[in-house]
Amino acid sequence: MSEQKLAAELRTEFGKGYARRARMANLIPAVIYGHGAEPIHVTLPAKATTLAVRTANALLSLDINGEGHLALVKDIQRDPVKQIIEHIDLLTVRQGEKVTVDVPVHVEGETAPGTVHNLELTVVSLEAEATHLPESVVVSIEGRGAGEHIHGSDLVLPKGTVLLTDAEALVINISEAVEIAEETETEAAAEGAAAEAPAAEEAAAE
Repeated sequence: MSEQKLAAELRTEFGKGYARRARMANLIPAVIYGHGAEPIHVTLPAKATTLAVRTANALLSLDINGEGHLALVKDIQRDPVKQIIEHIDLLTVRQGEKVTVDVPVHVEGETAPGTVHNLELTVVSLEAEATHLPESVVVSIEGRGAGEHIHGSDLVLPKGTVLLTDAEALVINISEAVEIAEETETEAAAEGAAAEAPAAEEAAAE
C-alpha cells in the first residue's frame, strides 16, 4: 500500500465547538499517538483525507510544519447520519516497523456447480511492515466442492506478513446449494400457510 501524502496543521483548540468550526472550514481534527510520545493534535484537509482513507489501514505521510510523520489510520469517527468524517486517530509508525492490522478477506472465483460458499471470517489479523501493508487477503474458491473448508492455515498470505488469526479458524465453508433452496422453499410454504390461515378463518365465520 503506497503512502498518501497530506499537509497537516498543528492545533491548540479542542472540544465540540472547535471541531464544528474546523469541519465548516473543510478541516478534519485528528490526533497522532504512539511510541510513548505526547499526542500530537492536528487538522487535516477534509477532501484529500477522505479520499486517502477509503482503503483499510491507510498509511499517511504527513507534513507538519515541514516535519515528516508516518502515521497509520487506526480509527475513524463519522457522523451517524451524514457519514462525514468527524475525527481520526492516527498511530505513529517507522520504516520497517511491524504492526498488527485487520485485513479484509477477498474471495475470487466460483465454486463447483450446485454449491455455494459462506464467508465465515470477513477479516483476518496479520503482522506486517507498516510501510508495506496489504489491502486484502485473496482466497480462490474456483472449483471447490461441497464439504470443503478453508481455514486460516490455508490462506496464501501477502509477502512479508504473518497470520495472527487462529490457524484453525474457519474462513470459508462450501456447501450444497440445494440445502439453501430447500430451506427457502420451506420458509416460503410456512409463510404462505400463515397468510392463508386468517382468510380461511374469515370464510368459516361467514
